[in-house]
Amino acid sequence: MGNLHEGHLSLMRLAAHHGDPVVASIFVNRLQFGPNEDFDSYPRTLDEDIAKLEQEGVYVLFAPNEREMYPVPQDYRISPPHDLGDILEGEFRPGFFVGVTTVVMKLFQCVQPQVSVFGKKDYQQLMIIRRMCNQFTIPTEIIPAETVREVDGLAMSSRNRYLSRDERIEAVWLSRTLQQVASRVREARGTTPLTPRDLEELELAATQILNQRGWKTDYLSVRRRSDLKPPTSEALDQAVDLVVLGAARLGATRLIDNLEI
Repeated sequence: MGNLHEGHLSLMRLAAHHGDPVVASIFVNRLQFGPNEDFDSYPRTLDEDIAKLEQEGVYVLFAPNEREMYPVPQDYRISPPHDLGDILEGEFRPGFFVGVTTVVMKLFQCVQPQVSVFGKKDYQQLMIIRRMCNQFTIPTEIIPAETVREVDGLAMSSRNRYLSRDERIEAVWLSRTLQQVASRVREARGTTPLTPRDLEELELAATQILNQRGWKTDYLSVRRRSDLKPPTSEALDQAVDLVVLGAARLGATRLIDNLEI
């Protein structure tokens, strides 16, 4: 959605390994904002974004305005399945993934890319877009890109600019808390089998750490990477791949992050 930072630019570099030209799209999508979210105040820095893209050798930019993207009311929309689209982010931002999948479908129809790069910071979004392409037989390969972080570990995000100086110092605690959960899961797996109850206790303890520091945590949860469902005892016995995901509000700024385990 613009306001490009190093995380976005890393996606351009990865895309360049898969063909030429690299096409960037910038569009602040009204459909994925809730009624009390920051659509009007979301940072729009198109001139700066263009300069950054030019420095990366990206010479095709698709930046439609709202009338071009939605010339008539967008009555037809893409709805992810409830068991994937209405959990985690979808639970706390109702309709968010409907807005995301609808605009991505339109962008894919306009640009028709061979590959498209999505960052892992938006882990659930990446999974939903990949499944959408599979189910609709969209001939676009979805390439995942690792999360780019600041020196202290904070995941890069356009919304980081909302943080005050003190909040920016505190913000690193989201990634630190996820790291602590991931480390404890790895340690426990190396000794005794984990149970779902063990994970619940880890999640609760981590949530309390953030809340005691002044955060308002929406969720902090260990899930299976394959489908983002809570792992069963059987899955834990089989050492399935896991990911810990978190979303929390610091002051007026809502931050998300995740770590694969």
